[in-house]
Amino acid sequence: AAFVAEAERTVQSKAGLPPGITVQFKGVLEAQNAAHRELALHLLISLAGILALLSLVFHSSRNLLLVLANLPFALLGGVLAAFLTGGTLNLGALVGFVTLFGITTRNSIMLVSHAEHLVLQEGFAWSAATARRAAEERLVPILMTATVTSLALLPLALGARQPGREIEGPMAIVILGGLVSSTLLNLLLLPALIHRFGRFAERVEP
Repeated sequence: AAFVAEAERTVQSKAGLPPGITVQFKGVLEAQNAAHRELALHLLISLAGILALLSLVFHSSRNLLLVLANLPFALLGGVLAAFLTGGTLNLGALVGFVTLFGITTRNSIMLVSHAEHLVLQEGFAWSAATARRAAEERLVPILMTATVTSLALLPLALGARQPGREIEGPMAIVILGGLVSSTLLNLLLLPALIHRFGRFAERVEP
């Protein structure tokens, strides 16, 4: 992208084209930009659908925001991993972010929904102890999801600079970095946020 931008500036300033003559740059960059636009459109549509479904499930804007609070946790690790390995956010990295957001959202749904289950179904009073219990009982499933995904992507991340891995390599790096940060913060910070801002109506016995 930087090369094409420099070439466009050079041609416009030095080519001396006559009136009515224009220059267009075609090739990989044009295809990449089109893929970025298409991915952004699909991401917005998917996000709208996800928000609608989660709203139907949780019936609470507070709890919905708690589920989405894990997205910045994942974004932090993904961006940091991309920066430390070269700072390139290409199409593969963007696809990695989409995949990462799906995985981390699932983990936060598991935690918030289990906290809700403890209060509504098992009759626990909502307290710091209940929030801690929800995190402890979802510790193994969340760690299993992160561990299995990380082990599967680790070979791709380690060979990210090999020819033919221009898409899979950055994707794996972003997912791995985001999984580390989101898993740690999901288990350490999110329970405190759930306790502070979560709203779960306790079960009323007839």
